Amino acid sequence: MNNLDFTFSDMIAGYVSHFDRSERTVQLTTSDGRQFKGEITETAYARISHNLGEGYMDATGRLAELLSPGQFVYSYGIFYPEQTNKFEIKWMVFPGTGAAVYRHEEPDWWVKQVDSIANSYLHWQFNWPTEKINYRNYRTFLHLGGGKRGDFLQETDTISRLVYGFASAFMMTGKDQYLEAAELGTEYLREHMRFYDMDEDLVYWYHGIQVNGEQEQKLLTSEFGDDFDSIPAYEQIYALAGPIQTYRATGDQRIYSDAEKTVSLFDKYYIDKELGGYFSHVDPISLDPRAESLGANRARKNWNSVGDHAPAFLINLYLATGEQRYADMLEYCFDMITKYFPDYENSPFVQEKFHEDWSKDQTWGWQQNRGVVGHNMKIAWNLTRMVSLKSKPEYVEFSKQIAEVMPGIGRDLQRGGWYDVMERVVAPGEKFHRYVWHDRKAWWQQEQAILAYLIMYGVYKDEEYKRHGREAAAYYNAFFPDHDDGGVYFNTLANGLPYLLGNERLKGSHSMSGYHSTELCYLSAIYQNLLISKVGMDFYFKPLVNGFPDGKLRVSPDILPKGSIRIGSVEIDGQPYTDFDADGLIVNLPKLDHRVKIKVHIEAVK
Repeated sequence: MNNLDFTFSDMIAGYVSHFDRSERTVQLTTSDGRQFKGEITETAYARISHNLGEGYMDATGRLAELLSPGQFVYSYGIFYPEQTNKFEIKWMVFPGTGAAVYRHEEPDWWVKQVDSIANSYLHWQFNWPTEKINYRNYRTFLHLGGGKRGDFLQETDTISRLVYGFASAFMMTGKDQYLEAAELGTEYLREHMRFYDMDEDLVYWYHGIQVNGEQEQKLLTSEFGDDFDSIPAYEQIYALAGPIQTYRATGDQRIYSDAEKTVSLFDKYYIDKELGGYFSHVDPISLDPRAESLGANRARKNWNSVGDHAPAFLINLYLATGEQRYADMLEYCFDMITKYFPDYENSPFVQEKFHEDWSKDQTWGWQQNRGVVGHNMKIAWNLTRMVSLKSKPEYVEFSKQIAEVMPGIGRDLQRGGWYDVMERVVAPGEKFHRYVWHDRKAWWQQEQAILAYLIMYGVYKDEEYKRHGREAAAYYNAFFPDHDDGGVYFNTLANGLPYLLGNERLKGSHSMSGYHSTELCYLSAIYQNLLISKVGMDFYFKPLVNGFPDGKLRVSPDILPKGSIRIGSVEIDGQPYTDFDADGLIVNLPKLDHRVKIKVHIEAVK
């Protein structure tokens, strides 16, 4: 029974070991060292990975040149189980044009990609430049080609995430339309999605608003199934993502005030002052995390409530202000993560959900005793960022342990890419961790793996990290960009082909709103250029008059190893400006009565 005696199509990702031109056969070695031989059929075609906004790059006539030893390539074909398992190749994708050449490592690759993605969302959401940017026209759900689905729900978090993308695109390209979109989006969030409690001096963020003509109904509690009728911590966290990235460029003190008051909300109602960490949900009336009304979310803690502060807003808030209290909050969160999330005696995956006393919650909803691959990589990525601010042995050890263990479990070593949700424990008699729903690969999980290995190679110089980072970025750029309609796909099948059904067909949804794809562009460019390739980058800022009260514009693009980067030059409205602290990464702002655009060239210290 169950004999594999039928033909099937699949993909192999590997390095060329040998190419026989006369027989048209190629031998490939996978990332984990397994050997495959493929026959290139007469009808096979090939391409080189191309960026959003670029034309198709045909490589069909260059196979003899490109199939050189060490060249990484994706080969899609058909297996024929005959005397031997024969593999006939139908198409190939080359991430670059040489054994150590990857197009995504070009200095402007990610800048061009974020420009294209941000431009697509401007057009989809606001019909820009034909019409003015108006967030009243924003919709959570967008079809594959960017068309609106007819819903009238505007979710706070998805707007905030898109604002993050626009702010990042401005900081990378200097294009004013992206800053305009970021500032207008932040203003819309403040006017429509924010509630200021004057009695307690706290800020809450609504789940969203239901728009009907000129009427709007504010929705305080979450409409999302997992969090229904509660105020989940992660919605408050991600409400700050876009405004804080905008604050880095503008210094708008109203944003800073909102951030302070939202952090105060966390410290008053979500924090567990006795046992540590932050609760995942509070009741909308009593603001009690232990309220019976919360059901399965009562007195719970999880990755989102404890760890998501850092990547969503807290690191960026610290970078913009340099304030010690935000560094202390980062340390507090990472101490909780390193203390309670490792579970290597029982599983290669971290433990993600907990009861109030930090005992494991392995019966909650869809998660049960399951691991999210991307959350593991997200922890490794953000711990490595934190090491450059305050290094602790447990931060280094935990991040390295994740980076060592995860490729053999959560990565597809046959085809490339990273999986979604998996069972944390292998059942008796089984060899592989089971995929919970499917073996598809989501765009945001690829982001976490790419960023984790890029920064870890940049910090630790381990060649294994370099290889994993390269291969993860190669898969993403080969298969996720949508060259027909713009933006990136939500999911691919295991074999790299886009999966276009249901919510996973959409370019806008509760899960996708131009955030992870633009965050990937922003940070990949930083890690690749400044830490790995040692190539300088330009960043753009446009402070409000008196936007930064201390007169200091902090321009460090991320938390990077001390002494690894410095300011090379500064221009204000195109004119050279010399009042800056190069090693401290601070521009001393001139006293002006109008806004200026500041271009800062940050160079790598070689």
